[in-house]
Amino acid sequence: MTEPTPAQEPATKPVTTPGAGAAPAKDPVDAITDQWFAVRPDLDTTPMAVFGRIFRISRAMGDGMERAYARYGITRGEFDVVATLRRSGTPYTLSPRQLSATLMLTTGGMTGRLDKLEKAELLCRKPDPHDRRGLQVTITDRGLALIDEAVEAGLAVQREALTGLDEAEIAAVTGLLRKVLAGAP
Repeated sequence: MTEPTPAQEPATKPVTTPGAGAAPAKDPVDAITDQWFAVRPDLDTTPMAVFGRIFRISRAMGDGMERAYARYGITRGEFDVVATLRRSGTPYTLSPRQLSATLMLTTGGMTGRLDKLEKAELLCRKPDPHDRRGLQVTITDRGLALIDEAVEAGLAVQREALTGLDEAEIAAVTGLLRKVLAGAP
């Protein structure tokens, strides 16, 4: 039987962060990496440990955000559309093409969201005065009020998830995840 390499050890041992208490003893990702170690001790499962946790956090946070936005009668995808208009600044207007590009949606997917949001009176579509073939999408007063409340509710969910970390740890996680994202395909 092959001895584990040092790179494998973090996947099977609790990790301690300087200035912080020990990480939880075991989590579901540890169980997965431990199983792989039992059948394939030659594998370095460190990436699996990192990304398994990122995926699980993403799913849990996505579900939490969906619940937070549901109180306002919108989904996460609909929140993204209205929030994109809000953060674009006054006059809170973008073309459907700009929205699609920002949100990485097909034009068909965007049209469905815009239809629903317009019906809910959270945004309106008008002809583009500079391009008679184009449209402009603008947030309504109702949409502006809703998104300002919904973004606070979403941030509360996110803040709650970070309560076990101090400011330095949050800054460290943010910096490390920025580096991981920069290296992603």
